[in-house]
Amino acid sequence: MNKPVLVLNGNYAPINVCSTRRAMCLILVGKANMIMDGRGVVRTVSRTYPKPSIIRLHNFIKRPRPSVKLSKQEIFRRDQFRCQYCGQSSRELTVDHILPQHLGGESTWSNLVTACAVCNHKKGGFTLEQSGLKLRKKPDQPPGSASYLFKKYINIYQDWEPYVVGW
Repeated sequence: MNKPVLVLNGNYAPINVCSTRRAMCLILVGKANMIMDGRGVVRTVSRTYPKPSIIRLHNFIKRPRPSVKLSKQEIFRRDQFRCQYCGQSSRELTVDHILPQHLGGESTWSNLVTACAVCNHKKGGFTLEQSGLKLRKKPDQPPGSASYLFKKYINIYQDWEPYVVGW
């Protein structure tokens, strides 16, 4: 009952991922309908209900454009779990400030990159010019598109792809 379910807005735009339990509640109270099932059934004493994979809300919900929240995990994901200085993929990844904090560097998308432990130690509290290191690509905030936000689910649930990729 805790498997993820894709929630579509009234215009079929993907807006959220919720648990199967929450999706079934939305369907039973009449706030959503099931677009796709295929995960088995839930049996009660008197009825059997299919488990949803994708649901669509009856009403259109106005909401601001989604944006990716700044977090350590999202920085790793943006940088594809690779050091932005040497390019190697490692289990010892850290987050590095391009302009160190003690020199006025802030924790923003454009100042944080993924670094392996060796490169992070080599850079230390220096700027890029002082350390002699170069970035492989300029860091930016990832897009707030549905294909980026729900990418980790598309690899597992291929039936979601037609609803997510177009947005």
